[in-house]
Amino acid sequence: MGQLVRWYQSVFDWLERITDGWFLGLLARFLFAGVLFMYFWNSALTKFGDGVLGFLTPSTGAYAQILPQITEAAGYDVSQIAFFPYGLIVLLGTWGEVIIPVLIVIGLFTRAASLGFIGFVVVMSIVDVVGHGVDLPTIGQWFDRHPSALIFDQRALWIFLATVMVLRGPGALSLDRLIGLEKRDA
Repeated sequence: MGQLVRWYQSVFDWLERITDGWFLGLLARFLFAGVLFMYFWNSALTKFGDGVLGFLTPSTGAYAQILPQITEAAGYDVSQIAFFPYGLIVLLGTWGEVIIPVLIVIGLFTRAASLGFIGFVVVMSIVDVVGHGVDLPTIGQWFDRHPSALIFDQRALWIFLATVMVLRGPGALSLDRLIGLEKRDA
């Protein structure tokens, strides 16, 4: 039994040594790119106003998605909604939905962007529950037999993925490594 324990420990010690510092962050960024990037990118594009400068004037849909109750109270006439603080919230939320995922995928300011992403997901979830009034099956609950609830289940995994990048960094092949924000492997 002692030999089996030593073999087990040596195999996984070796695996941990050869992947330390470069693998987990890179894998987390790759999974983020493959699973979440286009979701957030497409969502952000629906929030831009018309024309070349549409990124400076969020659409009515952006207001409806980010501030649903305020937008409804204004009769979906966003000109009736004060820019400060509400328009600013919508504008920054829209920009965050574009900028944060791009920073994560390219590996620039990855730890800070991942921390921002965690905050973004928390706020997004609160807006979905409080502002949009999603139903209980959509919210879900932990420790049940259904792993597919959109709020608790899926977003907990999104937050875990971002937490890996906050704690472990961007991994290899990142702009953070290239410009010296993250140390290289020894």
